[in-house]
Amino acid sequence: MNKTALTLASAMAGVIGLAAVAQAGPAPVPAFKNEKCYGIAKAGQNDCQTANSSCAGTSKRDGQADAWLYVPAGACAKIVGGNVKPKA
Repeated sequence: MNKTALTLASAMAGVIGLAAVAQAGPAPVPAFKNEKCYGIAKAGQNDCQTANSSCAGTSKRDGQADAWLYVPAGACAKIVGGNVKPKA
């Protein structure tokens, strides 16, 4: 086999391989009902904006009263310090 044919065969195999990977796509995310659980986020680990923080990952301290995380529905009541409403 000459060098040109080998290069062409390698290129075609790569194109076919990429097409197969592109069709696979990401695995589906399992759906679950969730709720916001306030007062349980560690500093810098909150899921979204709070009254004192501009966006996700910006809470200032552990257990910040207005910082929340998404948890599966019903789980917040089982977490020490968790509350489904912001603490005053």
